[in-house]
Amino acid sequence: MNAHTSVIGLNGAAGRIDIAVDRPVQGPVRGIAVIAHPHPLYGGTRDNKVVQTMARALLALGFVCWRPDFRGVGDSAGVHDEGRGETDDLLAVVEAARAADINTEGAALPLVLAGFSFGTFVLSRVAARLTDAGSPASRLVFIGTAASRFTIETVPSDTLVIHGELDDTVPLQSVLDWARPQELPVVVIPGADHFFHHRLTVIKQLLLRELR
Repeated sequence: MNAHTSVIGLNGAAGRIDIAVDRPVQGPVRGIAVIAHPHPLYGGTRDNKVVQTMARALLALGFVCWRPDFRGVGDSAGVHDEGRGETDDLLAVVEAARAADINTEGAALPLVLAGFSFGTFVLSRVAARLTDAGSPASRLVFIGTAASRFTIETVPSDTLVIHGELDDTVPLQSVLDWARPQELPVVVIPGADHFFHHRLTVIKQLLLRELR
């Protein structure tokens, strides 16, 4: 994505997990972010425009961004596992990301988990596992939460949930139905579809404002 983007590989249960790592161009590293892309069987990759928009916003805030390709996408090994193996893979990515950057006292940096569509399903499972292990993420960002297609886990009350008013892939009502029992606010972008065509700048500004 920029001159400070490198591609690395991790060994996962199904083989190589291929990851683009974006580092801030300047300033201190404030935190780390793991960003999960949309459904791999429908063309989802780490280079999806919504995923890249999230990465650009987080980079501007000083986060190192890890953008893995799910199993069977690009140079990542394996085949689609309906979220099960993908959860294990992203937990391995989180572990590697946390080990790669620490603060000046040697402690872990804040971790943001940011997902789009199918990525929100996987990251909801990752977040739950991290919480159960006593090492929760600092913040979750869910865009186009795939609540009508998958069972999305309960998330922390400060999770930033963004959805398009005119999403016909994941209807807004399904996200509201998921969020309502949690008393979880949902930011609705008027006129936006599932892929946020012509609304990516709005997403970036929301992230910059909410995560600053």
